[in-house]
Amino acid sequence: MEGLIEILKIILPAAAVFAAAFFTVQRFLDNEQKRRDHELKKGAQSTITPIKIQAYERIVIFLERIHPNTLVVRVNKHGMTAQQLHVELVKTIKSEYEHNLSQQIYVSYNAWELVKTAKEEIIKLINISATKVAHDNSSNDLAMMVLNITANLDKKMPSEVALEYVKKEVSTIF
Repeated sequence: MEGLIEILKIILPAAAVFAAAFFTVQRFLDNEQKRRDHELKKGAQSTITPIKIQAYERIVIFLERIHPNTLVVRVNKHGMTAQQLHVELVKTIKSEYEHNLSQQIYVSYNAWELVKTAKEEIIKLINISATKVAHDNSSNDLAMMVLNITANLDKKMPSEVALEYVKKEVSTIF
C-alpha cells in the first residue's frame, strides 16, 4: 500500500505538469493557427478587393451602356431600317452581357439577378417598340419609339434600379 502511495506521489504531480504543458501548447498552437488564417485572409482580401471593385465598375458601365437612351444613340446609324436597328440593339445588349458574365463571381446574387433582369426588361422594351414600327421604316422611327416608351414609363428603368443597388452594395465594401 505504501508503494502505491509513493507511486501516486510521483505520478500525480507529473500528470498535473503534463496537463498544464499540454493545454498551454494547445492554446499556443490554436492562437498561431488563427494568426496564420488571419494573415492569409488579409492577403487574399488585398488581392480580391481591387478585382471586386473592377467587377462593380464593369457592371456599372454595362448598365449605363444598355440604358435605352444611350444604347439607341450609340447603335443607330444613318441608313438603317427599323428591322436592322432592332436586330443590332438586341445583339449589342446580348454581346455586352456575355462580355460581362464573369463579373457575377464578384458581386452578390441579388445584384447579379438585378443585372440580368435589367437586360431582359430592356430587350423586352425594344421588342415591344419594334412591334409598333414597320420593319422597313427608318431606324429613326424605331429609335424615337424606344425613347418615347422609355420617357413615358411611370417607374424607373430596370437598369437604373440595378445601378442603384450596385452602388449601395459597393458602398458597403468601404
